[in-house]
Amino acid sequence: MATPGDRNAVAAITPGVVVVALIVLAALVLFATEPVPVDITALGVMVTLMLVEPISGLLADAGYLAGPVTMITPEQGLSGFASSATITVLAMFILSEGVRMTGIVQTLGEYIGRVTGDSENKQLSAIVGIVSPVSGFINNTAAVAILLPMVTDVANRGNTSPSKLLLPLSYASMFGGTLTLIGTSTNVLASDVAARLATDPAYADTDLHALGMFEFTGLGVVVMLVGIAYLLTVGRWLTPARIPPTDDLTEEFGVGDYLTEVTVRSDSPLVGKKVREALVENDIDVDLLQLIRGDDVFLEPLGPKQIRAGDTFTLRTDRDTLLSLLDVEGLDLTDVPVDEAELEQAEAGQNLVEVVVAPGSSLVGESLSSVSFQQSYNATVLALRRGREVVRRRMDQVPLKVGDTLLVQAPTETVERIDAGREFILIGEVDHHDYRQEKTGIAIGIVAGVVALAGLGVLPIVVSALLGSLAMVVTGCLDPGEIYEAVQWDVILLLAGVIPLGIALERTGAASLLAEGVVASSSMLPAIGVLAVFYLLTALLTNVISNNASVVLMIPVAVETAQAVGVSATAFLFAVMFAASTAFMTPVGYQTNLFVYGPGGYRFTDYVRVGGPLQLLLMGVTTVGIAVMFDIPI
Repeated sequence: MATPGDRNAVAAITPGVVVVALIVLAALVLFATEPVPVDITALGVMVTLMLVEPISGLLADAGYLAGPVTMITPEQGLSGFASSATITVLAMFILSEGVRMTGIVQTLGEYIGRVTGDSENKQLSAIVGIVSPVSGFINNTAAVAILLPMVTDVANRGNTSPSKLLLPLSYASMFGGTLTLIGTSTNVLASDVAARLATDPAYADTDLHALGMFEFTGLGVVVMLVGIAYLLTVGRWLTPARIPPTDDLTEEFGVGDYLTEVTVRSDSPLVGKKVREALVENDIDVDLLQLIRGDDVFLEPLGPKQIRAGDTFTLRTDRDTLLSLLDVEGLDLTDVPVDEAELEQAEAGQNLVEVVVAPGSSLVGESLSSVSFQQSYNATVLALRRGREVVRRRMDQVPLKVGDTLLVQAPTETVERIDAGREFILIGEVDHHDYRQEKTGIAIGIVAGVVALAGLGVLPIVVSALLGSLAMVVTGCLDPGEIYEAVQWDVILLLAGVIPLGIALERTGAASLLAEGVVASSSMLPAIGVLAVFYLLTALLTNVISNNASVVLMIPVAVETAQAVGVSATAFLFAVMFAASTAFMTPVGYQTNLFVYGPGGYRFTDYVRVGGPLQLLLMGVTTVGIAVMFDIPI
């Protein structure tokens, strides 16, 4: 097979090109449909790429193929684990966690709540004005996870629909991710790919290089300001108010018809039995939420308690099941309406909360039944919301996804444990937090030091970020065990798995062939038009699959295209990088979009309605901005 440097030879359709094209097609389908998590798909792609050459060699020896298919070596296949991009992103998760544990972002959120009052315009302005710059220096996914409870609280206190604020929160965090190299993993990965390509003789005459900390900040500021202006004007008008403002979660989730209280009659066959035997271990769709006995209110675990005459149980069930239960078990309905106040009477703290399934949660793909949620957490799920869909019956077998919102009733101790854990993001603030506020200055100073050392060129970003991570532990901002919990390992595995795919595209010549196709189909367009085409293609691809996978697939093709049309390769790199960092049109295009999907009660089409015009607007702004930066004729 020809080497990558032989530009005429690599543009041929070879067996390697065909095989890598099939692998890319399969990967795109799996990334889009997610029958398995995307990080598992990425690892599968990595292993498949490494198997192609040895298996094809065996087939060639057996006479089934003319010769082995050249793909990637095991060293190249495993290079994603040693990539500076993977290590840098890992370190940035740790740095972001160090800042989170100081509570500084929550303090900013409380300030927003005080100064904005019930003015939706002030709330929106303050939220997007804070999350954008913050997302330039801590991981934007982490920024949204931290601010999500605060934004919901601000909306409820100000009588504003949370839906009007949550989608702008997600979009504004993406604007901030374009400000610096560490704003998002996409930027770090793009820089790493550019640095690797720069060492290839085929790209010796290009301007490719590892990107500096603030190399594209000017363009990022323009994108941020235009995006914020859109959200405050046209975007505000287009964003729907799917969830009405309310202080009652039972009303918000529409579970009122599924909640009731029943009293045990003296002649009931349940008297004297344990709750577990009488009501829990039955094949009926009934959840026991609480037991009221005189002035005492008991929550989970209720199973061991013995039922007495006069006990009142709060139940979650449907009307038909309730009527059959009343006929058999000797129970009487009460006239007390069951609302949030009724479910919050057990303890002084919170008992009824919304929680969102977090990225990297071990519960993703599992059901409430398979993880024994009620027994593990001493908590009961009253409803599950996924976008506009609300499930109120037989939720136990529904596989959970990132962004699913659960309405949970639990003891205050459990609520605090959920808030401190990594499986869920708690919507709404709890009264107790173990923030290390005395470390605020140190944590911010460490992040500033990381940025300064990398920005001034004193240290490579990967070394600077690792040094900062170590400093977070040494100074007590983080405990040693917390650094493992801080890392989103699914993102790390995704990066390690997709990086070899980019190498295979280059090594087989598939990138050159695709670039020739793009140039041929865009032959009537000027260079800036081809640049816009790449932005649009990357944006559309990112809205369907992972942003990191989009970068790996598109950058080699973009660089080849830049050489073909005779303009800066870095210009095309920027177009791909900015497009992959701003996926507005689907809830699956970016993790922050998934975060707000359930809490905002959005429909899939809401992302197209609000994000479509924004995507086109920023395509124009970014393309023109890049053209000005690199002297491409407009």
